[in-house]
Amino acid sequence: MSNERVIYLPLGGAGEIGMNAYVYGYGKPGKERLILVDLGVTFPDMDSSPGVDLILPDVSWLVKRKNDLEAIFVTHAHEDHVGAVAHFYDRLGAPVYARAFTANIARRKMSEHGHPEKAVKTVSPWPETVKAGPFTVGFAPISHSIPESSGLVIDTPGGRIVHTGDFKIDMNPGVGEAFDPDMWREIAQPGVLALVCDSTNVFSKNEGRSESTVGPEIEKLIASASGMVAATTFASNVARVKTLAEAGERAGRSICLMGRAMKRMVEAAVETGVMKDFPPVVSPEDAKGIPRENLLLIVTGSQGERRAASAQLANGKYMGMTMTEGDTFLFSSKTIPGNERGVGRIMNQFSEMGVDVVDDSDGLYHVSGHANRPDLEAMHDLIRPQMVIPMHGEHRHLREHVKICNAKRLRGVLAVNGTMMDLSANTPTVAEYVDTGRMYLDGSVKYGALDGVVRDRIRMALNGHVSVNVILDENDEPLGEPWCEVMGLPELGKSNAPLVDVLEEDLSQFLGRANARTRADDDKLSDELRRVTRQSGMSEIGKKPEVTVIVSRMN
Repeated sequence: MSNERVIYLPLGGAGEIGMNAYVYGYGKPGKERLILVDLGVTFPDMDSSPGVDLILPDVSWLVKRKNDLEAIFVTHAHEDHVGAVAHFYDRLGAPVYARAFTANIARRKMSEHGHPEKAVKTVSPWPETVKAGPFTVGFAPISHSIPESSGLVIDTPGGRIVHTGDFKIDMNPGVGEAFDPDMWREIAQPGVLALVCDSTNVFSKNEGRSESTVGPEIEKLIASASGMVAATTFASNVARVKTLAEAGERAGRSICLMGRAMKRMVEAAVETGVMKDFPPVVSPEDAKGIPRENLLLIVTGSQGERRAASAQLANGKYMGMTMTEGDTFLFSSKTIPGNERGVGRIMNQFSEMGVDVVDDSDGLYHVSGHANRPDLEAMHDLIRPQMVIPMHGEHRHLREHVKICNAKRLRGVLAVNGTMMDLSANTPTVAEYVDTGRMYLDGSVKYGALDGVVRDRIRMALNGHVSVNVILDENDEPLGEPWCEVMGLPELGKSNAPLVDVLEEDLSQFLGRANARTRADDDKLSDELRRVTRQSGMSEIGKKPEVTVIVSRMN
């Protein structure tokens, strides 16, 4: 009897939405050959990760086994699936396989990071396949909110796995391939060991709507607007971008794309042939000379990103363009949970300008790219797997998905990040738990979330900072008074005296009464100076600031 096994190990994306990274393996325990499906990022926020540029999955386990890694397969070009490929290429070194549109985006990222573009291989859709060690992998077209999304058909000696990637059931997506139930029935025909399935919209009980349903509503809105119209959506949703552009063109408006990501996605879609007949566009420079009522701006920043075009317009001006009273700004997008504050800030800024802000609260101008509960159940019925492993969701999404499976007498398997599942036996079992987490890209440096950098940054943001400087002579006696510099703290405290003066006075009194042993020991002296500073801060301003002590000695 063979002791080789099939394993599934999520390193990101199972227990959270974003940062997708799923490992599959086949072989003897501890010696499996591996493939990685997707390698994405998630985005920071000022509350939990101030100053951080990107959040990446911790792939340390995979780096240790890089010699076992056959390939990386990317299902589609959303940042939470492809965004970390170039960041980790030098540590993983495996070839990257993707369909043409996704490969175009991935190569641009590789080039920006100084990696060879040829490391990204373009593959054709199912039924063509790629051989990677013991795996045979095919890219099966599936509808989503970005072109050329694919589910993966992963054949192993231990059985067939279907990894849906992000998907919805849409028979008329506008740009990209329609959902093909006959193809999926054919894929399921030989029998499927495991369906690893999107869980994002598991709580949405209504049937999903087609991308084609938003076009008429957008067209009505733009045609009825009197001033300039600006619209934002996810730049990667090129079907929506095209819908907006065509609605603007039919309303007699010139189209101007604003924001690097918007231009890049449209270029990639045209270059790879997935989008044809995109309306002509004008540059921002030319747009300035066009009457406002004849202009449609399609801009980045649907999630309130501070540096994106919509935020810049809300701040007053972007590339010479301004929004004024009587203009209309459309959010043709859903606000991702966690981004409400940034989006709300932009909406209010536009409102203060007299701009009419239209969002999707009535469900007219956006449809989700993810399968609602009826679509998930339809996928279960098409594939009829031995087990369903929910992925791409927070813990509550995964758990609800398992409940749905169990209610249908389908075996549901709850496996969050770091849970290595052995899928080989009749009953899937936990093989081991792997340390997982997240890494931060902070400027040009990557470090672990547990390294303490962001924790210290948050503490300084919450408490302010004081630098304490003390000079001692060769006899450990103070030379002059200690002095302080403060950041992020009020100028006056409870006593109505300058905070710096109060701190310096309390520190000076402490130095005057400190014993010789304390003054001779830098560590002990620093600890005491820090304690006095924090106590004084608490008395004066009700906060204990973060404190840096610099002790200098004259020899």
